Amino acid sequence: MATELSTVQLIEKHRPTLDQALEAIRSRAYWSPHPEHPKAYGEGGVPGSLSAAEGQAAFEALRGNRLPLDQPGTDGWEGDEVSPYGIELGVQYPHPDLEVLLPAMRAAMPSWREAGPEVRALVCLEILSRINARTHEFAHAVMHTSGQAFMMALQAGGPHAQDRGLEAVTYAYAEQVRTPQAADWSKPQGKRDPINLRKEFTAVPRGVSLLIGCNTFPTWNGYPGLFASLATGNPVLVKPHPRAVLPLALTVAVAREVLTETGFDPNLVALAAERPDEGIAKTLAQRSEVRIIDYTGSTAFGDWLEANARQAQVFTEKAGVNTVVVDSTDDYKGMLNNLAFSLSLYSGQMCTTPQNFLIPREGIGTDVGRKSYDEVTADLAAAVEGLLGDDARANALLGAIVNPQVKERIEAAAGLGEVALASRSVANPDFPGATVRTPVIVKLDGAKPDAEAAYLSECFGPVSFAVAVDSAAEAVALLRRTIRDKGAMTVGAYTTSPEVEKLVEDACLEECAQLSLNLTGGVYVNQTAAFSDFHGSGGNPAANAALCDGAFVANRFRTVEVRRPA
Repeated sequence: MATELSTVQLIEKHRPTLDQALEAIRSRAYWSPHPEHPKAYGEGGVPGSLSAAEGQAAFEALRGNRLPLDQPGTDGWEGDEVSPYGIELGVQYPHPDLEVLLPAMRAAMPSWREAGPEVRALVCLEILSRINARTHEFAHAVMHTSGQAFMMALQAGGPHAQDRGLEAVTYAYAEQVRTPQAADWSKPQGKRDPINLRKEFTAVPRGVSLLIGCNTFPTWNGYPGLFASLATGNPVLVKPHPRAVLPLALTVAVAREVLTETGFDPNLVALAAERPDEGIAKTLAQRSEVRIIDYTGSTAFGDWLEANARQAQVFTEKAGVNTVVVDSTDDYKGMLNNLAFSLSLYSGQMCTTPQNFLIPREGIGTDVGRKSYDEVTADLAAAVEGLLGDDARANALLGAIVNPQVKERIEAAAGLGEVALASRSVANPDFPGATVRTPVIVKLDGAKPDAEAAYLSECFGPVSFAVAVDSAAEAVALLRRTIRDKGAMTVGAYTTSPEVEKLVEDACLEECAQLSLNLTGGVYVNQTAAFSDFHGSGGNPAANAALCDGAFVANRFRTVEVRRPA
């Protein structure tokens, strides 16, 4: 157990934040304890935090060295990450002997279970607090493993990811304390003495939780599962994507440090780096010790996990086809600018980026007159070109292409239909080895069966399709079919018609997809805010869970009752 003093310190430092977070998930109002401005860190900012220069220096010091974690069962060192920006990281990570590491992780469970929901939550908040203080260091780690531009890596990979981790802790705490720790039970027996029992209820973890990380958002997509499992009493084994190990390895290092300092076994959190082509995720997924799996990635492996990891509760976020219905708008310029930004951000390498734009072939009504399908498509292309016309701005928005497969999809898009906007290469003077590409927009006819193969498959990256449809009603019907058959993390719609709005809303409610209507300002369909927005729904093929709701945490523990005569 943590010492009494450290528990008191944790309560004094973090209980107010936990209480604020509990109120935030109840009200759904804007709230974040993690500032997103880079100047909030360093001298005069977040106490004890690294400045921009210190964060970069800390990242550079990691390169070409081993990252020691002092975890049991290390039988070698692995790591060959190369940044999408062209630089070699050269960091080496411990490779685990599972026959040693997994028993050590299970042995750490009893004292962590006995600590109870509040102490577990507060230890998790201390981990997040220390990660937050190193936001600038983590930003470089995320940037050089995912290809995100620096500002996005700092915000999405830092404070926004930390918010999602805290959100998961908050839901975990709320679900565990829903049942009281103890209760006195008395049943009247008429003239006889009542039956009196003392009942105690304990939140019991399932077992080892396996986090299988992704390449594009290692912290943002990884932290919810990691902290939901840890806060509910489960040890967490982190298996990062082999091209994005560093951000999660640093996370493991911080977690082990905090667990040690608070009197717990650091083996509650460990890293599983893998050898080239080892496929350790499949091996781990079927180990009897692994009872929870969190996964973000391809549909094929997500389906395999759901079918084969039968001993585990599996949470997956897979592929989807995100769709925007364009029916009409009272702010044509605002709509185009908003969509252009959504398509360009991180080169469309987000699971929430829109792919299909369903546009009536007879055109749409706007505040500047009726616009034909061809005009809407051409104007959207022009908006993207205008946004990315300056190379410096383009680099700041696009980041770098994360892997060769994305580049191949960009180059293949021209063969799928008429190109409304061709992709161009952008030089990055700071990182000449980076592959930077602008979005491509392809025109397709929704009435032609041969076009379906393109627009009804996820084309991950900066590739989108302007699909001509006969009417708004047909657009909604196609939207409904897309969500049901292929899944969607996000849906967008633009309409000034209450009837069309109702059709779209009903389709999303019935097919279970998150909907954004008529976004024309500084909020975009591919961005969500922790404590207020849900990422995914868990109700369509794109994902079987939402970040974050009660269902995401409640099945990570069970409640065991002990009763005895009072």
